[in-house]
Amino acid sequence: MARSEVHPVHRFEPWQVWPGSYDNPAADGDFPRPPDLGFTITRRTRIASMGSCFAREIKRRLLQRGFAYIQEEAHHPAAAHASAAWERVYNTFCMRQIVEYSFGDWNPALRWWRTPVSARIQDPFRRAVLYETLEEAEADFARHRGHSRRALAQAELLILTLGLTEIWRDREDGSVISLPGGPYVNEGGELSRYEFTVSRVAENLENLERIHALLSAHNPGCRILVTVSPVHLWATFRRDADVLSASCNSKSTLRAAADEFVGRHDNVFYFPAFEMATLYRPIVGKSWFAEGRENFHVDKATVKFIMNHFFRWYAPAEPCAPFAVEDEGLS
Repeated sequence: MARSEVHPVHRFEPWQVWPGSYDNPAADGDFPRPPDLGFTITRRTRIASMGSCFAREIKRRLLQRGFAYIQEEAHHPAAAHASAAWERVYNTFCMRQIVEYSFGDWNPALRWWRTPVSARIQDPFRRAVLYETLEEAEADFARHRGHSRRALAQAELLILTLGLTEIWRDREDGSVISLPGGPYVNEGGELSRYEFTVSRVAENLENLERIHALLSAHNPGCRILVTVSPVHLWATFRRDADVLSASCNSKSTLRAAADEFVGRHDNVFYFPAFEMATLYRPIVGKSWFAEGRENFHVDKATVKFIMNHFFRWYAPAEPCAPFAVEDEGLS
């Protein structure tokens, strides 16, 4: 039992107290956790994932370890980050839209952008997926919906990596675009129909609940593992907050939504990747920021630290040698 100097005396488990506080053991490199994580996986467990940049890291490690990671549309560039060609998914609104178009009708008021100069067709809901013609775009998206549905319908575990709370919402129908970027924006495309806003806890929780409801209807055996990406904002579109404060608010909002979401459902769990990077690594005297131009990302050693814990926690029966910090080719 951990000790407390506060009167009256309370009895805590070691994972309930801050490492090294009072007479309690210091951090030893093993992130503290409750004894019951709620589930385990094997290499046969069918796993799907979607999310922001950190979701790509999760996918890479699962494939490297030989787990049954679901790969639909593996040939498609937009599938590099996830189990289907969803591209990078930064917010819960776009995650919700993906699940909605996979299992039902989803018809936004403005489905495609036509780039003003090059006249290509751009998908505003999947970052910067481009086509030469509208017919090509429609046909590819119809195929994509089928792949997306299969990925979500066969998953036994869906990992959602929550990234940002800054969104661009269509003023007409409320749909949320992925990011105002790509050729359409670079060539001067009209964006006045979209309103920039910062989403709040209730909205993100509502999106997660909608995802859960649709998965429960179409794949009731699927468990959901939620994590918050430790990759911070590179820049904020807010005019009322600096980038550090905006990033902190974004992560805090998503962490609060995730906490309530997990508390509501027996088949939803939380994995503390964000806490491992931003709190535990500094506690043990380690850096977690990447060096160079993308210094808002996590470094290789931190990704390996996080994924070593993932496999040790959730796949204890599988022989998984830890990723070595000095390993190359694992970024």
